[in-house]
Amino acid sequence: MKNKFISGFLSGLAGALFIFAIVLTIYVTQVEGNDSGNQKSNTAVEQKNTATATEEKAVSNEEIMQKISKLEALIDRFYMEDVDEETLADGIYKGLLASLGDPYSCYYTEEEYKALMESSSGVYCGIGASVSQNVTTGIITIVKPFVNGPAYEAGLLPGDIIYEVNGEEVTGKDLTEVVSRIKGEEGTNAELTIIREGKSEPMEFSIPRKTIEVPTIEYEMLDNKIGYIAISEFDEVTAEQFNKAINDLDSRGQKGLIVDIRNNPGGLLDTVVDILDRMLPEGLVVYTEDKYGSREEKFSDAKEEFNKPLAVLINGNSASASEIFAGAVQDYKRGTVVGTTSFGKGIVQSIIPLFDGTAIKVTVSKYFTPNGKNIHGIGIEPDITVELDDKLKQQVVIDKEEDNQLQKAIEIIGDQINN
Repeated sequence: MKNKFISGFLSGLAGALFIFAIVLTIYVTQVEGNDSGNQKSNTAVEQKNTATATEEKAVSNEEIMQKISKLEALIDRFYMEDVDEETLADGIYKGLLASLGDPYSCYYTEEEYKALMESSSGVYCGIGASVSQNVTTGIITIVKPFVNGPAYEAGLLPGDIIYEVNGEEVTGKDLTEVVSRIKGEEGTNAELTIIREGKSEPMEFSIPRKTIEVPTIEYEMLDNKIGYIAISEFDEVTAEQFNKAINDLDSRGQKGLIVDIRNNPGGLLDTVVDILDRMLPEGLVVYTEDKYGSREEKFSDAKEEFNKPLAVLINGNSASASEIFAGAVQDYKRGTVVGTTSFGKGIVQSIIPLFDGTAIKVTVSKYFTPNGKNIHGIGIEPDITVELDDKLKQQVVIDKEEDNQLQKAIEIIGDQINN
């Protein structure tokens, strides 16, 4: 209880610090942007007002620092447990970012930042499973254990709720922080408490950590020369893997292609842009806008373009970069989007490294499909809606013959090839 009280109190205090910083930033921006041609009377009033504002902010800043010192003294005097100063400082930094109320903005300790960089490279040491978080409830679930990975071998299933990691409840905590706790040195175990639908009691799993190479691309040639490429994440290695896959399928005479991005949580913006560059005609594929209205556009140069029948499979776990891919294909009318409405994450985060090996992640902009749609909180609606059969939703591996969503995409591509 004391830990929760102090954590909440520091979070609130950190929020005040953040508000002060924002106000000061706005003030500096306004002063630097003043037009030197303003009338002298206006300038004099502004100088007086800004001087007063500066004095008030300086007092406010001093009061905040005094209060932090007072809190630290009270904790040191009365709190019954030993306090690690570094942990206390990390709590203040995390509270500062948490005060934004944005589930995608957070502070990373040095260890957490290293784990984040590992995961985006496509190789890490962990249990071998993709996870997702409901931003409303904070609940974290297993999306898919990687076949033959530790999580798969231990018996984790899609839809399992991760309740505790190493004995600590994780619901509502930052997803990246939770993932970093699951990762660790090879040969050690991750202790997970799982809540599974249909089970009355939580289930305990002790899962060995191993070096995992994320299988971001899987592909094969289906019947009737229909190519199939599944993308699990958009990591650094994915664009090169995708190009090799599509070139191989082309060399084998593919007549149409299905790109499966179901359960793909997203990844790197540049990676999905590179893949869209391989698929779409020349033109805008996505753009972002920040709070100042500054716009950054990403284009396809049409040096390569996919001109055969195309279907894209999505579901409620297709998020972020996956939605950029599906949205661009849909806007250009270059393929049929099949499945269920996607997750609805239409915002972009930036990782900002700090001087001491730590980092922050902050939401910096919204992204828009080529036609100007921002789907944050809405998602991409498929052109043809197909719900996955209930009996398949907890299966780690679904036979392609049973996969009713995939079979619908095959039917669509087959009809287009024949016509």
